[in-house]
Amino acid sequence: MSTYGRLKLDPSQLKDWQIAEKAEEQMKPITKIAADWGIEYDELLLQGHYVAKIDYTKLLARLSGRKLGKYIDVTAITPTPLGEGKSTTTIGLVQGLGYIGKKVSAAIRQPSGGPTFNIKGSAAGGGLSQCIPLAPFSLGLTGDIDNICNAHNLAMVALTSRLQHEYNYTDEFLATRNLKRLDIDIDAPMLRWVIDFCAQSLRNIIIGIGDRNDGFMIKSGFDIAVSSELMAILAIFKDLPDLRERIGKIVVAKNKKGADITTEDLDVAGAMTAWMLKAASPNLMQTIEGQPVLVHAGPFANIAVGQSSIIADRIGLLLSDYHVTESGFGADIGFEKFWNIKCRLSGLKPDCVVIVATVRALKMHGGGPEVRPGKPLDKAYTEENPELVRLGCSNLLKHIDTVKKAGVSPVVCINSFYTDTQTEIEVIKKAAIDAGARVAVSEHWLKGGEGAVELAHTVAQACSDHNNFNFLYSDTASFKERIGLIAKEVYGAGSVSYSPEALAKVAELERDSLNLKMPVCMVKTHLSLSADPNLKGRPQGFNIPVRDILVYKGAGFVVPVAGDIKLMPGTASDPAFRRIDVDIQTGQVKGLF
Repeated sequence: MSTYGRLKLDPSQLKDWQIAEKAEEQMKPITKIAADWGIEYDELLLQGHYVAKIDYTKLLARLSGRKLGKYIDVTAITPTPLGEGKSTTTIGLVQGLGYIGKKVSAAIRQPSGGPTFNIKGSAAGGGLSQCIPLAPFSLGLTGDIDNICNAHNLAMVALTSRLQHEYNYTDEFLATRNLKRLDIDIDAPMLRWVIDFCAQSLRNIIIGIGDRNDGFMIKSGFDIAVSSELMAILAIFKDLPDLRERIGKIVVAKNKKGADITTEDLDVAGAMTAWMLKAASPNLMQTIEGQPVLVHAGPFANIAVGQSSIIADRIGLLLSDYHVTESGFGADIGFEKFWNIKCRLSGLKPDCVVIVATVRALKMHGGGPEVRPGKPLDKAYTEENPELVRLGCSNLLKHIDTVKKAGVSPVVCINSFYTDTQTEIEVIKKAAIDAGARVAVSEHWLKGGEGAVELAHTVAQACSDHNNFNFLYSDTASFKERIGLIAKEVYGAGSVSYSPEALAKVAELERDSLNLKMPVCMVKTHLSLSADPNLKGRPQGFNIPVRDILVYKGAGFVVPVAGDIKLMPGTASDPAFRRIDVDIQTGQVKGLF
């Protein structure tokens, strides 16, 4: 039980959307949140009473040279398909730090419509540790993902129309339209469309069916919007000139000689940037307890970079004593990309990394029954079984080891569920402490900031530790060396294998030394340390099969694709949209989680 304002709320008796609805009755106006935090009124771009965008250009210029606050990243152990409360912990930690009198902020990622309407929910947090208002947060917010969809699909419009004109008309006709033939190779991989839903039926399609006025018939398909290279660019760009330059470098196709065809070649990069202008400004919201939360960039660290934006983190670090940012999924995926991509590009170094763990997930890694979304949990997860927890701690220890490799102090947060027992919690504590990590039990879901006081104090202590932050690989390492280091040092693999196509692409990349400046952004399942989602715990000696190499020249990433993973997830048989509706009397959205 916890008190927020005049409300006494018991999360165990309410759905998340019901808690949010009650808390929203006492929300502070976003102008008040901004003013208290140190943002001037003319640096706000209001999007209603409780959401605003921030004019990052004005704000960063005004605050240039100010000392930065402490930088905290939140990651997790390998999760169950239900998730382990990483966003909830991020918000809870911010509330806990606020509760003990620290000036604090968060940066989290905007939820995708895919998981929001499918099985995972909107990632606003949960219980008494949420980002509000919930419905705007979950249903498009200020349109950043829509802008990414439109900008990305505009590139597809430019590409497919050029295909139609090049293959249906003569050079003389093209010249009358001031077009130069690009000689697009229809047999080479091309950019695909995006949509912000999990739509497996759109993974592979044929477009241009009809006569020549209906386009050029070719195989195509859709990926989920947040896997777009534009989302990666949104996470890592530093200013408007950088944004424009990166968008112009996006490769959409190859010509018949194997050379890149970019958005700049299609004369569409400027218009794409115009679509992205609004999305470039971070969104400002608040926790249930009134701390500022920046929402910027998107999820899916298994198929994307999965980080809140560098711009948002810079703002938070300039305005707060402690700034908490979130990385997607486990430390093998989200933290690894935070460590070796985001920090490399931003120049920022974390003072502490929080690893979220749950008794539930550790039992699964210890050999517990399969956890399936939409299905009741087996009693093994609700009844005491310290031996199962002890066996599952092998997974936690691997993630602690990964964070320590970066030279940063790890704090294990035991995200407490009401079914956890003290004996089970003591097993986790001992394992974490023996591995050289600090550990804290947190009840933020149940009690909000008051329940996260132990976590807040522990994190503040860790932030004062000596930091020996270092990257896993150097800028001079070959791509095979980088992939091998990630696979063996972070995942625990024994070997890496490559398809012939992947080997050819690696060889092509390494012929140009300028490409070595691009960090590696792995695509891999989030459900295992390996590339096989069925391998739980801490598997060892396994192989990482790299079946393809994607090159995002706008974002500046080399993207190895390991195992059988799709850039377009599928919708489950019992998706969340079946329970989402609108109260026709009040207009309130209900059923979100």
